[in-house]
Amino acid sequence: MLLRVLRRFLRPYRRDVAVIVVLQMVQTIAALSLPTLNADIINNGVVQGDTGYIVRIGGLMLGISAVQAVCAVAAVRLGARTAMAAGRDMRAAVFDRVQRFSAAEMGRFGAPSLITRTTNDVQQIQMVTVLTFTIMVMAPIMMVGGVFMALQQDVGLSALLLVVIPVLAAVMGLAIWRMAPLFKVMQKRIDRINLVLREQIAGVRVVRAFNRQPTERVRFDEASTELMATALGVGKIMAVVFPAVQLIIGASSVGVIWFGAGRIDTGEMEVGSLVAFLNYLMQILMSVLMAVMMFVMVPRAEVSSERIKEVLDVEPEIVVPAEPVPLPVPPNGNRGLVVELDGASFGYAGAESPVLCDVDLRLEPGRTTAVIGSTGSGKTSLVNLIPRLVDVTAGAVRVAGVDVRELDPGALRARVSLVPQKAYLFSGTVASTLRHGRPSATDAELWRALEIAQARDFVEALPGGLDAPVEQGGTNFSGGQRQRLAIARALLRRADVYLFDDSFSALDFATDARLRAALPSATGGATVLVVGQRVASIRDADQIVVLDEGRVVGVGTHHELMETSETYREIVLSQLSAEEAA
Repeated sequence: MLLRVLRRFLRPYRRDVAVIVVLQMVQTIAALSLPTLNADIINNGVVQGDTGYIVRIGGLMLGISAVQAVCAVAAVRLGARTAMAAGRDMRAAVFDRVQRFSAAEMGRFGAPSLITRTTNDVQQIQMVTVLTFTIMVMAPIMMVGGVFMALQQDVGLSALLLVVIPVLAAVMGLAIWRMAPLFKVMQKRIDRINLVLREQIAGVRVVRAFNRQPTERVRFDEASTELMATALGVGKIMAVVFPAVQLIIGASSVGVIWFGAGRIDTGEMEVGSLVAFLNYLMQILMSVLMAVMMFVMVPRAEVSSERIKEVLDVEPEIVVPAEPVPLPVPPNGNRGLVVELDGASFGYAGAESPVLCDVDLRLEPGRTTAVIGSTGSGKTSLVNLIPRLVDVTAGAVRVAGVDVRELDPGALRARVSLVPQKAYLFSGTVASTLRHGRPSATDAELWRALEIAQARDFVEALPGGLDAPVEQGGTNFSGGQRQRLAIARALLRRADVYLFDDSFSALDFATDARLRAALPSATGGATVLVVGQRVASIRDADQIVVLDEGRVVGVGTHHELMETSETYREIVLSQLSAEEAA
C-alpha cells in the first residue's frame, strides 16, 4: 500500500527522483573508492616511504571527498524538497476528498481521525520518503559495492560476511516483526487522544457547568496512558535492538582484526588491505543497519498509507451526475424555485428506523413554510435533503421540477442559502466572515445585511466595526450574535431558496420579532423554509408543517392547525397560554 501511495504522489516528480538516484550513486561510488585509495597510500606510500605517492593519492582522496560531500548535500536537499512536495500534494488530495464527503462519510471517519490522517499520517509517509531518498537509495548500492570491494581486498576474510550479515538482518527483522502491530495500534491511540481532547475543548462550558473536570481528566489520562504504553512497547524493543546491533558490529570488527592479523603474519594480506577491508565491513554493516532501520519505520508508514488510501478510495454518496441537468433561471429577474418532496424518506445506515418517512411537501416562491416538531422528529434531516447534503433513501426531492440527484450539487447549492442549526463562523474579521456568503459584496451591502439581521448595532459598537476580529467558531461572540451574523451571511447570497434551520433559537423575543419583520425585504420572492422550536417564531408563516417521529402529521396555517392537529396544539399550549395561542 505504501508503494502505491508513493508511486501516485511521486509521479509528478519523476525527474527529481532520477536526479536524486544519480547523486546518491555518485556519492556511494565515491565513498567506496576511498578505502581502496587509503589502502594504496598505506601499502605503496607509508610502507615504501614514498611521500610523493602519499601526496598525490591524498590529493585525489580530497577531491573525491569533495565530490561526495557536494553530491550528498544536493541529494539530501533535493530529496527533502521532493518529499515535502509529495506530502503537500497528499494533504491537498485528502482535504479535497474530505470536502466532497457527505454527512455519512463524515460520520464514518469522524473529525479526529480525519485530522490525524491529514497531519500525523502524512508526516509519517513524508519522513519515510525523505529517508528513502537519503538512505534506502544508498544502502543497497553501498552493500553490494562494499561486498565487491571487500572481495577485491581479500577473498578469504570475506567469508566473515556470510555470518555477520544474516545475523544482523535476523535481529532487525525480528524487531520489525514485533513493532509492526504496535505502530498500527499507536495511530489508533493518537486518534483517541484527538477525539477526547476535541470533545473537552468544544464542550468546556458543559464540563464546567456540570463540574465534570475530574471525570474528563480521567478520560484524558486513560487515553494518554494507552498511547504511552504502546510507545513504551516500541521503545523497549528499540532499547534491546541497538545494543544487540552494536554488539554484532563490534564482534565483527574484532573478528576481522583477529583473522586479518593472522593473514598478515603469513604474508597473505597487506596492512593497508586489512584497514580497507575493515572500512568496507563497516560500510556494509552500516548500510544493512540503515536499511533495516528504515524498515523499522516502514510498518508505521504502511499503516499511515492504508489510512490515507482508505480516505482517498471512498466514493462520496453525493456525486455529480455524468450529464447534470441545468437548473432553470426564474423569468423576468424573479427569485424563487419550487421545491417538492415526493414520498421522501431518509435513514442512516444501520439505523433501526428511518429519520424521515414518506414526506410529501411543496415549497413555493414568495411563501414562507415553517417546520415544527419535537426534538428528534427529523426537522434538520428534512432541511439537509433540499441542498442535497444527504440523499433520500426513498422517494425524491425536486427543485424546479428536477430531481436533485440529476443536478450538479455545486450549481444547486449556489442557488440555496442555508443557516445551519449551529451557527459557525470562520476566523478572520466580521467582513471576511460575511463575505463567505458573497465574496464580491461591498461594505454597504454588508451593513444592509447586518441591519436586516438585527446585528448592525453590536457590530458598530465593536472596535474596528467590520474589521473587528472573529475567532475560530465565533467564540468571541454570544450565541445570539453568532446566529445574527450567520443570518446576515446567508442574506448576502441573494439566493432563490432560503433555509433557516432553527437559527432564531438564541434570540430574545423582541429581536426575533424585528428580524422576522425585516426578512421579507431581503428574501422577497424567494422560497423560504424556517425550522423552529418556538411557536412565536413560526406562527405567522404561510404554511406550517408539523413533524412527529419523521412523519408529517399536519399542514396548514397556525389557526387551521390549532383546530385540526392535536400534536401542534400540544406544542403551542406548552409554550403559550390559550389566549396567546388564539
